[in-house]
Amino acid sequence: MSSRGRTILRVATLGAGAAVLILLPFAVSGYRCFQLVYVGIYFIALIGLNALTGHSGQISLGHGAWLAIGAYTTAIVVEHTGVHAVWTIPLAGLVAGLAGYLFGYPALRLEGVYLALATFAVAIAVPSLAKRFPGLTGGGTGISLDQPKAPFGLSPTHWLYTLTWSVGVGTFAASWFLLRGRFGRTLRAVRDSEIAAGSIGIDAAAFKRLAFGISAVYGGGAGALMAIAVAYVNPDTFPATLSILLLTGAVVGGLGSIVGPLLGAVFVEFVPLWAQDVSTSAPTVVYGLILILVMFVAPAGVIDLARRTGTFLADRLTLRPERSSEQVPSLKEAS
Repeated sequence: MSSRGRTILRVATLGAGAAVLILLPFAVSGYRCFQLVYVGIYFIALIGLNALTGHSGQISLGHGAWLAIGAYTTAIVVEHTGVHAVWTIPLAGLVAGLAGYLFGYPALRLEGVYLALATFAVAIAVPSLAKRFPGLTGGGTGISLDQPKAPFGLSPTHWLYTLTWSVGVGTFAASWFLLRGRFGRTLRAVRDSEIAAGSIGIDAAAFKRLAFGISAVYGGGAGALMAIAVAYVNPDTFPATLSILLLTGAVVGGLGSIVGPLLGAVFVEFVPLWAQDVSTSAPTVVYGLILILVMFVAPAGVIDLARRTGTFLADRLTLRPERSSEQVPSLKEAS
């Protein structure tokens, strides 16, 4: 396909995606619309996790901690200052991003499974730490928020959907330009070989810390949106299993893929619920079997499976001109 054809295809895809995002909440029930709000929240969180794990190669089992920090930032600021919750989303991202960047300093000493365990410890520690300061965080009881009034005559659910996916589209665009440019290429160079990256003057340590900070910014923004959607923040809202689930979604969607977080978010939101509908007695077993099947069929992620399938179909459906009988030389002519 020519470059012009690819450009037209991308524009058409973006237009179709925008149309679906705008019309979808009016075509589903309120319950499904609220589920799509959570898909958007997970989508934003997975964009950040994908930048860290997929592009810089640092495995994180503690991404839920940044969501918790972002959610508590929103809840505390709203409760003590009365600021509209929407304006706290950038602040929540910055606070979580600073925490993630600072965590990147000790994390540089660790790699592989040791880094994963260290990040998992953060996921366990942050909710426990929130219980230690009841005057600020509400302790085990948590903080209740008033649901912001929906503008433009929208229902509360439709307004949450609009807010979440507006932030989601903006963060996706920022990630697209960031990771497809020089910064993204540098992260991938560090992921593939720190020694080779250092030999051409790349400060691998600085870029790995930046990857942690950027990942946490996205996580903090997602946590703020979660606090706004639920109108309640509690330490139990961010269990350690949330971090594992987010990493699972990143792997299923496709690590290193810019579009993969969307598929991973759909998986994180709907597959556990579907597994519970299939078997109320053992939903985790069904979920585990589905996960094993997905990893067996698409070990590099669903987006990679879709790409390989599209390439295979394109090869099969492409009509190649066959040589006519006049073009085929006879044995006599060939000799």
